Amino acid sequence: MATLALTCSLPLQPPSASQQSQSRKLVDTIVSTPAQYTSGSSNSYGNLKPIVVNGDPPTFVSAPGRRIVAVGDLHGDLDKARGALETAGVLSSDGQDFWIGGETVLIQLGDILDRGEDELAILSLLKSLDIQAKAHGGAVFQVNGNHETMNVEGDFRYVDNGGLDECIDFLDYLEECEHNWEEAFVSWCAVSGRWKQDRKVSQNYWAPWNLVKRQKGVIARSILMRPGGPLACELARHGVVLKVDDWLFCHGGLLPHHVAYGLERLNREVSQWMKGPSEADDSPQMPFIATRGYDSIVWNRLYSRDSDLEDYQIEQIQSLLEETLQTVGAKAMVVGHTPQPMGVNCKYNCSIWRIDVGMSSGVLGSSPEVLEIRDNKARAIRSTKDWSSELQVADYT
Repeated sequence: MATLALTCSLPLQPPSASQQSQSRKLVDTIVSTPAQYTSGSSNSYGNLKPIVVNGDPPTFVSAPGRRIVAVGDLHGDLDKARGALETAGVLSSDGQDFWIGGETVLIQLGDILDRGEDELAILSLLKSLDIQAKAHGGAVFQVNGNHETMNVEGDFRYVDNGGLDECIDFLDYLEECEHNWEEAFVSWCAVSGRWKQDRKVSQNYWAPWNLVKRQKGVIARSILMRPGGPLACELARHGVVLKVDDWLFCHGGLLPHHVAYGLERLNREVSQWMKGPSEADDSPQMPFIATRGYDSIVWNRLYSRDSDLEDYQIEQIQSLLEETLQTVGAKAMVVGHTPQPMGVNCKYNCSIWRIDVGMSSGVLGSSPEVLEIRDNKARAIRSTKDWSSELQVADYT
């Protein structure tokens, strides 16, 4: 991770030997999950074949025998993100942020950014969990959504003021870590709460949130997220579409013309654009087919529409969905992007699952819900602090 971030980013200095040692100690601490969190796990399948990943960023994943859990849009709400991950059975509930999912494969469907004030902390948490999961035979994958691509483009319309504050805090923390990106990024979730609290009790915090402070926040965010910025390079590690076994995952929805263009090509071009200029390409262009337009992968809402549709339109949508799935050899597609007030649900003979429940306090403030897939059977799980229940089960042959 450090190599990608440093070669793509603004003026971050390569870590010294002592900093690399500190980073290794940090990673060692993260992956040394206490035994009580890994032994006897209900997710244990015994001796499974290794997870095989193809594509850079990951595009096709073989995860034989694994339990798969998908989480929708999080929009900067760290509490709800933790609630969703606890509901998914992959995060410890003791506040220590330990991976307890064993060999589970976790997939987050994008829109971590905007509308909330703990965006970087959620990204940091997922990175920490990925390190831990790999040490126990599992994995964590992310796909980018429209709010990730908007921010790399410099579109900050939906950024919460607290989100700008977090960018300022994180750059200060990065300096405190002597610009060791690996150390700062992975550990940020563990320390971000203290930084936020210190900011809120400081004398200057109670002054009106003014244009000068916003400008400072916008500059900090631009440093992190513009193409070639260190956070943009972290996002570049993730594609806009992912196929895990027989299941497709993307933020908005995949259409036949996306498949014809090439899934690995789409992911690679989005990644190259986020990484910024290089010797091979002075100015990589934003891939319009993936990131812009109503029918792009991250903006498409065709499969999530329910109202005001005529019968012939429903048939056309179902035909497009079936063609897409058949071409890539998938049984079903899982999408986020469009909040579902009724909760996680499926449509078109359960060949499309919509899992954005608007759980962030900046959206609908709904209770966390996740989609669990075992042996090609899917079920939606909803949870609050004091109860959980299955909502729907669909079997696939």
